[in-house]
Amino acid sequence: MEQVILVDHSDNEIGTEEKIKAHENGAKLHRAFSIFIFNSRGETMLQQRAASKYHGGGLWSNTVCSHQRKGESTLDAAHRRLREEMGFDCDMHEAFAFEYRAEMGNGLTEHEYDHVVIGTYEGTPRLNRNEVQDWKWVGLDELRDGMMAHPKEYTPWAKMVIDRVIDYYKKRSAADAEPVST
Repeated sequence: MEQVILVDHSDNEIGTEEKIKAHENGAKLHRAFSIFIFNSRGETMLQQRAASKYHGGGLWSNTVCSHQRKGESTLDAAHRRLREEMGFDCDMHEAFAFEYRAEMGNGLTEHEYDHVVIGTYEGTPRLNRNEVQDWKWVGLDELRDGMMAHPKEYTPWAKMVIDRVIDYYKKRSAADAEPVST
């Protein structure tokens, strides 16, 4: 049985619990991560979750979302799950974290301290069909517009964090474009 790491509101580990039980209970905050992969055109890679997923099946979401294992760093977990779900790996860094709670239906609740991880990649993923049924590159404005026009097609956590991801990405891109003075 896969375990999630229970945390307090400061992301301090306070225990573990079986993943489905933590999502059924909904009251126990646990650690998670969400990966957003970008290409050189400023588009982000979305995945459409496999219909067989225990919640959110068939919904569009960020590149990968998952949970760290006990003793595993956020970046190690991000690399592991990116390879397992999307079939590639790339440079990534942790951007920020946020806490959210969302009712998922079927008696399941997401209550997560979510670490947002950003990376860049130019290739084509090799999907694990048990996890992902489709994927696409999408521009940030198009993504925000799509989430507003068709909110039921996207996972709750992706909708909750997209504005912060866009702000972070634009600020980082602007800073990277600034000339270096000597």
